[in-house]
Amino acid sequence: MRTIGVRFTILYAVVFLVSGVGLLALTFLLSGGKVTDVAPANPPGLDSAQQHVRQLQDQLAEVHTQQSRQLLAGSLLALVVMAVVSLLVGRVLARRVLRPLRTITSATRSISADSLDRRLAVTGPADEVKGLADTIDQLLERLEVSFAAQRRFVANASHELRTPLTTMRASLDVAIAKPDPAASTVVLADRLRVQLDRVDHLLDGFLVLARAQHGALADSAPVDLGELAEGALRELSSEVGAKRLTVTVDVPPGMVTQGSPALLARLVGNVVDNAVRHNEADGWVRISGFAGEEAVLVVESGGPVFDQREVDRLARPFERLGGERIGSSGLGLSIVAAVAAAHGGRLALFSRPEGGLRVSVTLPVAA
Repeated sequence: MRTIGVRFTILYAVVFLVSGVGLLALTFLLSGGKVTDVAPANPPGLDSAQQHVRQLQDQLAEVHTQQSRQLLAGSLLALVVMAVVSLLVGRVLARRVLRPLRTITSATRSISADSLDRRLAVTGPADEVKGLADTIDQLLERLEVSFAAQRRFVANASHELRTPLTTMRASLDVAIAKPDPAASTVVLADRLRVQLDRVDHLLDGFLVLARAQHGALADSAPVDLGELAEGALRELSSEVGAKRLTVTVDVPPGMVTQGSPALLARLVGNVVDNAVRHNEADGWVRISGFAGEEAVLVVESGGPVFDQREVDRLARPFERLGGERIGSSGLGLSIVAAVAAAHGGRLALFSRPEGGLRVSVTLPVAA
């Protein structure tokens, strides 16, 4: 009996019965008028008595008609009033009954991938609402276990894969360190080192991506985006010089956001690295920014004209533009998108009509 359906039935049945009683009472009150006695005390003769009787009948018919009209008007008025009152009372009761569902909806919306340990923990009778809340709690528990298992798998797999990589690097160093190594051995060792660096870089990207998507920002602190951009350019100075790129930096001082310094440094580094590494010789890179309600870092680079539909896919893992980007891991901009989302920001990619890309990262301004 303690279900929402039964409660709704009982509540609305009571409202309907109360409305009906009120309607009948109002109709009874409006139809309770009295007919005025117009008969004379001593009727003079039979003819005049018959005439008087007809007059009385006409008056009674008129009174009866008037009372019927009053009764009809009163019933219609009472019906309209009680219909409005029933709607208002029914809405109040429905909102009261559905209040637990609104509470569940609000609590569920506030739970994200970083707060899967939270539970609704709805108390009350064992009805459909509590059953729904318990089902959501069980789902959250399974999601928490699944996310934790995914994080452990990525971390363990990356750690276990680094061990054989380290062993392979040591074997190459030993082979090259021998007196008078063969030329073919040196060439093979150089090629293997390049591939090992790529695998190591890919594993590092997996770890950063997993941390940005499912990890908590425990090392949150104010971070200056302009300083991160200058640091990224210093690390890429050799490649900028090799391609003879013209770099322009116009980031205002004090453009500070709040977040993980390591992840934000990776975000800015990946955006700048993408603009430098996938640029043309004698090209250009422009880094600008502005801070208002949000901090916006914009990195533009020259190059060929790209299809915007292909550019939109670059935020996905392992997506690349054209054959010249095959040498990359395909995780750079997907890491940028994940780190920006973890900090409450967003990544926007645009194909410039003149050629090249425009990468915009929007982050909250530090308080």
